[in-house]
Amino acid sequence: MTAATTPPQQRIRPATPAEAAEALRDTARDHPRVRIEGAGTAAGWGAPPPPADLVLDATGLTGITRYNPADMTVQVRAGTPLRELQRTLAEKGQRVAFDAARAGAGATAGGLIATADAGPAQQADGTLRDLVIGVTAVLADGGTVRSGGHVIKNVAGYDLAKLFHGSLGSLGLLAEVVLRLHPLPAATATARIRCAAAGGAALAGRIMAAGLEPAAAERHDGHLLVRFEGGPGGVRARVRALAELAGEPPEVHRGDEEEVLWRAAAATALGEPGDTVLRLGALPARGGPLLAAVERSAAHRGLGVETAGSVGVGVHTVRVRTGRPEARALFLADVRAAAAEQAAAVTVRRRDGLPERTDMWGPPPPTAALLRAVKDRFDPEGRFGPGRLAPWL
Repeated sequence: MTAATTPPQQRIRPATPAEAAEALRDTARDHPRVRIEGAGTAAGWGAPPPPADLVLDATGLTGITRYNPADMTVQVRAGTPLRELQRTLAEKGQRVAFDAARAGAGATAGGLIATADAGPAQQADGTLRDLVIGVTAVLADGGTVRSGGHVIKNVAGYDLAKLFHGSLGSLGLLAEVVLRLHPLPAATATARIRCAAAGGAALAGRIMAAGLEPAAAERHDGHLLVRFEGGPGGVRARVRALAELAGEPPEVHRGDEEEVLWRAAAATALGEPGDTVLRLGALPARGGPLLAAVERSAAHRGLGVETAGSVGVGVHTVRVRTGRPEARALFLADVRAAAAEQAAAVTVRRRDGLPERTDMWGPPPPTAALLRAVKDRFDPEGRFGPGRLAPWL
């Protein structure tokens, strides 16, 4: 098809999975390249996509379609903002135990799965990969596939949720998801302890080994934030045990003060226009050496950086706030080299400030061939997400 005969970009906003399936069937010939859009909170992640023939706007797929609080599960259309879902669940004393920073910015349930995002709560409850027990997806030819269900121990069918987790819209449209729920805690408290990067990882390791079971352990702004949840007595006892373990009494924050601390940590993960944001994943014991290498490179390249991290699970965020594009590109190369030495992974979570020619994904992983095989199986014509995972796919 020549440029002169290429149809203009079309945008469709389906309200149901059936409407999405019909739209994909009807546009397969004239609109081969499809980009899925949601709330747009991760539009700057990964490689910039080329123009698409069809934009499938998932924000019309909203609302709870099935919820029985006694089952501790909820079925929701994938374009529903997570913060709106949380407000509804809170009325019944329940929640999705998930707190990615983008949720506060309006990210949708499906978008959070497709980007494999997570927050400090992954310390205790994992990521959405662990909380999704059923999905309905629409594939490139308009076919609808389902896996899982409403029973937490359901093992029927192939687990599509794990394939779509982190797929960046390259396999198909997530239309509905079933999520397992947790009760809202009766009490919470956050202890704040000053520590260096390596010290934060070491202290977090001692906390885990001591069986204090924190809901989250996040290093931010030169401090380790440790959140405890549960009954009031249990929370107080674990805060006292933490003080003994740390060898000094921590600051203890509750209520609004606690929320201020976690919002500040979330701001690092989100970044602002002009920031470059990287996410690093490593074994917890290797987080200290990796962050030390990051700090050395930032100083060498003359960059202003800020770090945060769920040190108990080995996930770290690096926010570059100042510095020339060329220096940021060299810094990214340094970080990737340091990560390779620690068997860690690097993902560009916000590409602002990087030169357009920057390789946003870096060297392909050993599983690249498997990734391409999965892509070919689910989307043989390459309709979905062109360019988002380039050059891997």
